[in-house]
Amino acid sequence: MAANMSKPPNPRTRHSVNCIEEAEETVNRLREVLQQSGITLPSLRVELASYTRDIPCPLIELGRCNVDTARAIAAAVLSGKGGAAQ
Repeated sequence: MAANMSKPPNPRTRHSVNCIEEAEETVNRLREVLQQSGITLPSLRVELASYTRDIPCPLIELGRCNVDTARAIAAAVLSGKGGAAQ
């Protein structure tokens, strides 16, 4: 056998990449929706450890925010501007 034979692609790795991409798209969509309501969460991102996990389980960091931002989020959700998860 040749020593440089490549291994077949690992389906878990491919799935992990897809999960990360989906999480990044979700973060971008959430950022857009929040901005439409005048809300900015500077720390909104995919958790950094999610990029290094073998088993895909990306988490989204919403980060910390001040009281006014928390009130604005609550008001947006209560007013019906928050949509159901898709």
